[in-house]
Amino acid sequence: MKIKKGKGTTKYGRGVEIKLTGDEVAIAIDAYLVARGISVSGARTITVNGELCEEGEIDVDPSGFCIDKKGKKFDGSDM
Repeated sequence: MKIKKGKGTTKYGRGVEIKLTGDEVAIAIDAYLVARGISVSGARTITVNGELCEEGEIDVDPSGFCIDKKGKKFDGSDM
């Protein structure tokens, strides 16, 4: 997972960009299912739009921010 300033060009800032590997996207989907009370045991294949996912990206709006597991804050605004 890589977190950095986004490439946006809004008047409020660039936002934050979070890049995920395909494995990280699959783990996120698995975690979502567990949070909804659905447990899956055994091997599984997770696809996105019918394809194996190579990578994923989350773009955080300039008005938002994210904090990584070490506590570092990534602010979406340039202000």
